[in-house]
Amino acid sequence: MKGNEAIAHAAIRCGCDGYFGYPITPQSEILETLAAEKPWETTGMVVLQAESEVASINMLYGGGGAGKRVMTSSSSPGVALMQEGFAYMAGAEIPGLIVNVQRGGPGLGTIQPSQGDYFQATRGGGNGDYNVIVLAPASVQEMADFVDLAFELSFKWRTPAMILSDGVIGQMMEKVVLPPFKPRRTDEEVIRQCPWASTGKTADRKRNIITSLELDPRVMEKHNLHLQEKYAQIRETEVRYEEKLTEDAEYLIVAFGSAARIAQKTISELRAQGIRVGLLRPITLWPFPYKRITELAAQVKGILSFEINAGQMVQDIRIAVEGRTPVAHYGKMGGIVPTPEEVATALTEKLLK
Repeated sequence: MKGNEAIAHAAIRCGCDGYFGYPITPQSEILETLAAEKPWETTGMVVLQAESEVASINMLYGGGGAGKRVMTSSSSPGVALMQEGFAYMAGAEIPGLIVNVQRGGPGLGTIQPSQGDYFQATRGGGNGDYNVIVLAPASVQEMADFVDLAFELSFKWRTPAMILSDGVIGQMMEKVVLPPFKPRRTDEEVIRQCPWASTGKTADRKRNIITSLELDPRVMEKHNLHLQEKYAQIRETEVRYEEKLTEDAEYLIVAFGSAARIAQKTISELRAQGIRVGLLRPITLWPFPYKRITELAAQVKGILSFEINAGQMVQDIRIAVEGRTPVAHYGKMGGIVPTPEEVATALTEKLLK
């Protein structure tokens, strides 16, 4: 099935309580699949096409604030409209899942694939000091697997989580093993697992107030320090990445999502020419695998950041390397997806000459 379809089926199976979204290419199949499957008749999952992306993210705010496993999906321009809601949810420490199937920009741009939302996802496009956990799938299987993982991390740390995909992974078709059905939690389980939630008023429990507003600067700073401590713990414990052929590598390609799939073929071609190249694929774009890249930088002669954008992740790589190893960038924009041969040429021209 398509990557977008896998997201929808996984959401139904992993106990999602509600989906609120709005159609936009190239992710509309998520909403379309959920509408066709009618999970409200089988699992009780709510599926609603909201009036807009702004409406859908605020529905996520309300559903997550009630302790429910809720999600939305969109593509780049629509996710840009949701940024205020991201900041509100992060400030109020509300979990929720956002799926971004990226397309080219800036602005309305193109409906073709892109990875140009890296900054928007990893730097936090809303106001204030906050972060969103970002998972970058590189296959249809990971599109399915990351739904439950994103919910798990989001509730564990009480912060929004994003699956940052792109038009290639969203539209391509592969075999996929769907997760087993997980029962939706009862209200009693929600109250027990989410004592902070607004829902579930009982005789011995007052209704919680969910807000990101605080007018006392001292209290607000205390809350911000708490958030920063939480983000530090996430950076320490939740970094995920995959390596291929790094043991003897003299050069390293760092790529995520669909770019990492292209890079695997590039590595095969270069190794056939006697050039020892390895791949590091960040699975979590935030938290980013700085430590591992720092370690590999001491081993290799150069690093190529391959991203389908003008050069965004390359800045995080340069932070990790701290000038000790040459770092170059190669990418395409406008919805053009590079070939493995073009990536190989870029590596040899930028790092070997």
